[in-house]
Amino acid sequence: MKKLNHLFAVGFFTLTASSIYGCNLKMKELKNETLVAQAILPEKEKPAKQYVKIALLLDTSNSMDGLINQAKAQLWDIVNEFTYAKCGNEARPSLQIALYEYGNDDISSREGHIRQVIGFSSDLDEISEKLFSLTTNGGEEFCGQVINSSLKQLDWGKNADDLKMIFIAGNEPFTQGKLNYKDATSQAKEKDVIVNTIFCGNYDQGVGSKWKNGAELTGGEYMAIDHNRQVVHVATPYDDVIIKLNSKLNKTYISYGYSGARKIAAQAKQDANAYELNESVALKRAVSKSSRLYKNSSWDLVDAADDKEFEVSELKKENLPSELKGKTDKEIEKYIASKKTERAKIQEEIQELNKKREAYITKNQKEEKGELESALLRAIKNQAAKKNYKWD
Repeated sequence: MKKLNHLFAVGFFTLTASSIYGCNLKMKELKNETLVAQAILPEKEKPAKQYVKIALLLDTSNSMDGLINQAKAQLWDIVNEFTYAKCGNEARPSLQIALYEYGNDDISSREGHIRQVIGFSSDLDEISEKLFSLTTNGGEEFCGQVINSSLKQLDWGKNADDLKMIFIAGNEPFTQGKLNYKDATSQAKEKDVIVNTIFCGNYDQGVGSKWKNGAELTGGEYMAIDHNRQVVHVATPYDDVIIKLNSKLNKTYISYGYSGARKIAAQAKQDANAYELNESVALKRAVSKSSRLYKNSSWDLVDAADDKEFEVSELKKENLPSELKGKTDKEIEKYIASKKTERAKIQEEIQELNKKREAYITKNQKEEKGELESALLRAIKNQAAKKNYKWD
């Protein structure tokens, strides 16, 4: 009995001490015994970063091309949604996105027709590139198994203040496959991961095939969408200016290192992909590139210079772009600083123009927002609120 009482006391004091920090917890009046417990236990270190972690699980079987196209567009809406997000402690969360495809015959049946396209990443150009690489082909769609795979393979972390969400989209019964979806969602709940389900088809059909139940088991949201609905572009007087500013923004990047040339080419390629899909997608991407969440310190000297440990003298001169070859460290520092100033000015202009663009769209838009866009953003806002996130 003494051991049991001791374990209970330790558990209670640990819970009390951990409740004083975090994104989702509000300050409460502390009682004397709580203060005593905090004095006894060592103070827990607050995690260095808060994360929003989103895993997109997309059905890439036949007839899902429309879903993929909507996901390509939706990436930038997610980024723009979290640009101004704050935790309850005023910290700005970092955004990480992972991508899985399932239900595709091109993927081995031994893998359950499931493939991790990219693990959690904040490299927005690479995520976009992976989305644009997806193709469809008929197959069996195992929802429980793909959820289970994402839970096991991805690093969800153990910080209770992180916002962790799965969005799984498809059009076949949620019950397919050997792994029961209830077991998979139970594991998600243990990891504090919310499963949101998006049925591509009739709402009642999705309910009958257990998509709604799959979401409810973790407190997630069930949505039914018309995945073949086209992304609608509402032209505004600010569009051309934003596109031109985006081109100027690209010229402020200073590629360096082994992957620099390849990554700066990839940046331009994803601009082109977005524009080819729809002009509104290109505009949303430009807005994302003007935000704090679009960072490329692994290959861009301007972003890299924000790191406290960055030293120009440590750069390998042979990996610098041609415009910096033969320059002194002081000259390189001055060049980086000038590009940083130029970039900040362009980004601010894009953000201001986008506010006017959004106001114009709100006033003149006759069509509703895209199906997937509305569904995802609604779920994200609702679930973020429960973790005490707020927006500027």
